Amino acid sequence: MLSKVVIPVAGLGTRVLPASKAVPKEMLTVVDKPVIQHVVEEAIAAGFRQIILVTRSGKQAIEDHFDHHYELETELARKGKTALLESIRDILPSDAEVISVRQPKALGLGHAVLCAAPVVGEDDFAVMLPDMLIDNGKDNRDMSNMVAAWQSSGLGQIMVEAVPQDQVQRYGIVDCAGVAVQPGESTQIQGMVEKPDPAAAPSNLAIVGRYILPASIMTLLKNTPPGAGDEIQLTDALQTLLTDAGLQAYSMAGKLYDCGNKSGLLQANVAFGLQHPETAADLRAFLQSLS
Repeated sequence: MLSKVVIPVAGLGTRVLPASKAVPKEMLTVVDKPVIQHVVEEAIAAGFRQIILVTRSGKQAIEDHFDHHYELETELARKGKTALLESIRDILPSDAEVISVRQPKALGLGHAVLCAAPVVGEDDFAVMLPDMLIDNGKDNRDMSNMVAAWQSSGLGQIMVEAVPQDQVQRYGIVDCAGVAVQPGESTQIQGMVEKPDPAAAPSNLAIVGRYILPASIMTLLKNTPPGAGDEIQLTDALQTLLTDAGLQAYSMAGKLYDCGNKSGLLQANVAFGLQHPETAADLRAFLQSLS
């Protein structure tokens, strides 16, 4: 069983400055919840119960958000505001826990994952990037489906999304040997290319920040030399893992919002706001008034 998920939250959030100058980018809200809460809820829904935050100084607000706030809870209880009380008391189920480890220096995503090695131990685990928000609607759960693909195949999984061909140079792209993988399904990966020229790209399947990885990736990361930007890149270790053991690409069925940039954060707020029972009607009327 998979129970551990690593969520790197040590980034500076420069793409959303000045909003992230004093507030962690992961605490910026989509409707009434911080982005990090949406991501943790996605992990919980997929069966993960040990949430490992790889953090740094200045990010205490994230840890505080998942802790109890006794004064606030007492005041809400005294005033009989039951719904609000439940909304802050039930952020995590009783069988889940949040563990924080420090990344002392910003040395890349691979290094951030490696910082969680003492907690991960010998267990396979997931990695979820906290600024990538997936709208799965009511009927499908991509992370749960990817867990099922891992259980069925025994191979590490990398979530991908089909992007326009003229945008592939922005992403890491997987090569699936021309196989047309359908949303909600997995297929073998033959190779990975970082930000390829559109004319030479092996596919339009972009890596979107969700991984299920074997425990052995930690050993590979320990032996991975610094790569691009003089940082330890997760992609470099995945290339070795691909050769040694194989990997699969899981094609997501939901809609992805990159909340690490201003446009993506605004789009996520509109999309989720149109689904929220407290905001949907007013927001829809407002948007219609703009047309």
